[in-house]
Amino acid sequence: MIEIDIKFDNYTVMASSLLFTVLYILFSLCFVYPPKEFISAGLTVQSLLSTWLGSENERFIQYHMRRIVATILWHSVLPLGYVVGLYILDDSNHQAIFWQGGAVWQLFVFSAVVAPLVAAYLAWDWWRDHWKSHPVARTLAMFYNPDAGWISVASDINIEFRRVDKVCIETNPVVKIIATDNWIVKVAPYWLYVVHQSDAALILSSSDTHQVAPGSHREAQYLNIEVKSVRPGVKPFCIRLNAMDFRDFEDKVSCPITVLQNVTFHRTLLDRFLVAFQEQVAKNAVYVTTEELELCIGCMQTPANVKLQKYCDDLTVQGDSCTTCSCRPLWCLTCMGKWFASRQDQNHPETWMSSKATCPLCRSRFCMLDVSQVQPM
Repeated sequence: MIEIDIKFDNYTVMASSLLFTVLYILFSLCFVYPPKEFISAGLTVQSLLSTWLGSENERFIQYHMRRIVATILWHSVLPLGYVVGLYILDDSNHQAIFWQGGAVWQLFVFSAVVAPLVAAYLAWDWWRDHWKSHPVARTLAMFYNPDAGWISVASDINIEFRRVDKVCIETNPVVKIIATDNWIVKVAPYWLYVVHQSDAALILSSSDTHQVAPGSHREAQYLNIEVKSVRPGVKPFCIRLNAMDFRDFEDKVSCPITVLQNVTFHRTLLDRFLVAFQEQVAKNAVYVTTEELELCIGCMQTPANVKLQKYCDDLTVQGDSCTTCSCRPLWCLTCMGKWFASRQDQNHPETWMSSKATCPLCRSRFCMLDVSQVQPM
């Protein structure tokens, strides 16, 4: 019976340790990369140490210097917290937690104990001499004049950050991009990237597109912008933006953004829709005509090249069904696409492809299947 009880206790301890391990890993991941639930519950470094960090709006640079230190300290304690949790959980043999196991486990325990000590030493080394040794302070020191110090540069950035016309884009829960009148700043968990716009070269190097959800027609496009400074010693960095935020960022920065030739992207939701609209029209039936085509009455730049004619099998109720349009070709494909998009619910772009619009002239209803490209004979 004693042997059975011992085995049962061992299984219980193993199950408890496994459950604790899974829960602790999930908690650590959410603490390092907090989801909305953690942010709203205040389980972030910024919320837990808000009193010590101060106000980001009042002293932006000093706030993030402290935040970087606090983030490194808190994250360095997470492995030690796991070891201590196992120590408390297994009250039968405390020494086994530290000394039993393979070399990998012993190395992990040693690192868990040493990491907070190293982080504490870094924090003390950065704090002494009025934060002069902090990596952010050393970065700002590359921008100051001989008669001033890094604090004067920090003061300039703080003043510009307090202005209401700055652009602040959160690319994910732990990274955000800030563009002021003269500065571009990337806020990362352990670093603060800073570049003066007069020294910066911005290159849109690549883009990638992802589906919002599996099986969904909605897509999100992201742009990767390389930011380099001609000032010696300033680290280059990369900005990853949603294509929907690119226009706001581009309007705020004074330096031009170079787009490489092999990069294509849609600057707005309308641009994305026009591509889908043109792809669908290319699959529709072609309208062959012998009449001479005039310039599009919408833009007066491109020859009219689309005709509305009913091809769909629309069986909706009378008054909402597609009808035949008797107008001759007067619009180009781009202008017709813009007209179609303007007649849709702007709050629900996912319904645009399956919706209808009316002819700009005769008000005949049509869907995307009824738009034909004109082919002269």
